[in-house]
Amino acid sequence: MSPLFPALVSGDCAARPALRFGERSLTYGELAAASAPLAERIGDAGRVAVWATPTLETAVGVVAALLAGVPAVPLNPKSGESELGHILSDSRPSVVLAEAGVELPGSLRELERIDVEVRPRGGGTAVREAPEEDAAALVVYTSGTTGPPKGAVIPRRAIAATLDALADAWQWTGEDVLVHGLPLFHVHGLILGILGPLRRGGAVRHLGRFSAEGVARELNDGATMLFGVPTMYHRLAEVLDQDMELGKALGRARLLVSGSAALPVHDHERITAATGRRVIERYGMTETLMNTSVRVDGEPRPGTVGVPLPGVGLRLVEEDGSTIAAYDTDGAPTGFCDGESVGEIQVRGPNLFTEYLNRPDATAAAFTEDGWFRTGDMAVLDADGYVRIVGRKATDLIKSGGYKIGAGEIENALLEHPAVREAAVTGEPDEDLGERIVAWVVPEGAPDPALGSELSDHVARRLAPHKRPRVVHFLESLPRNDMGKILKRALRKDAE
Repeated sequence: MSPLFPALVSGDCAARPALRFGERSLTYGELAAASAPLAERIGDAGRVAVWATPTLETAVGVVAALLAGVPAVPLNPKSGESELGHILSDSRPSVVLAEAGVELPGSLRELERIDVEVRPRGGGTAVREAPEEDAAALVVYTSGTTGPPKGAVIPRRAIAATLDALADAWQWTGEDVLVHGLPLFHVHGLILGILGPLRRGGAVRHLGRFSAEGVARELNDGATMLFGVPTMYHRLAEVLDQDMELGKALGRARLLVSGSAALPVHDHERITAATGRRVIERYGMTETLMNTSVRVDGEPRPGTVGVPLPGVGLRLVEEDGSTIAAYDTDGAPTGFCDGESVGEIQVRGPNLFTEYLNRPDATAAAFTEDGWFRTGDMAVLDADGYVRIVGRKATDLIKSGGYKIGAGEIENALLEHPAVREAAVTGEPDEDLGERIVAWVVPEGAPDPALGSELSDHVARRLAPHKRPRVVHFLESLPRNDMGKILKRALRKDAE
């Protein structure tokens, strides 16, 4: 198998910038010198945990594990004791890699600790990589919204396949400089945001903590790409009217990418109007890495997550398993690719995980008999392959009055109203309709007593009468996880 990071083994790239976190940085030569000795030291470990703070040490630790062929388990530093204990007992790492001087929770103190040195003394040893493409590279734990987090085993081939497919879709090269402020314990921030630039031979500048000032500074200083989640882009959109310099900085970017949740159409429009740049969305999961993306040379279509990436097959299925529409790896659409028929997304391709660690039952249940992964996401598919996700099967598909209704389109309609800052939509039992649509709204200022009815009428006019919210709750904020996703189960509990 070809190396995951060709620039690390090429003497021609030694002086090229690779990583920068704040004032600290490493060239490719320095990264090789820091990671190779660590790779030698952990080469016989079964698995290694990485205390995934937003630092150079995390990046060096993960790269070292990949060079050694040892699966790395990124740990969220904000995990509670119960969740962290579950992950450690499930993955059973023999070593924890961490930044020197950082205090670790008690549950990690039983493990051998290795402090990652980013500037080791003496020269580096030869860089090596595991040859097997199906060898486990990472064990990334899911968010655990329906039970204890499951460890998705990500093979090396999935990382290579996803990053190369994105390079094709985004025209991503070694000349690109990426800026982001995402956490490093998950797919978006770690695999796309750190390993992606390193595979291309480009550079990444991590902000440590996301801010509009940091984004503007880096884009004005030569960065070409920005990765973020919708919460980040919403915050940028909120200040663009007052910050002309931020608008100019975003306009200099070659590529603005949003992921991990849907970016509201209203924020798309505000950013494009102020910067002249469109935000590209893509769609992936912990288990699948990236499945689709809007192509940089494709038609801008806000509200969609683009087309299947090269090598990825995608189909929509009914509850009985019958196929509604498909767009397989040959790029040929079949079935009802009409942009209206809703079905569950199922995917297959080299980007998929191999198993849930220690969970053969969950692994078997995640796949169909013919090898397609059940994502649990509901979508519609256009004839040209564009995918529009309408929500999660478990939380965002509302069956009301005989209709299948996606929460996402109602949320976008609500966000178009000037009195709405944030919005989420759920369903709740209704004796007559089966389920009724419930809106959770963070208003702009104090809500007028008539605003609930006004918003319901707005949705009915914008979409259709059967999609109007029957109940509207007003909140000061919406509960979100570390990646900016709205925690709808928490909203439902509040309503009980």
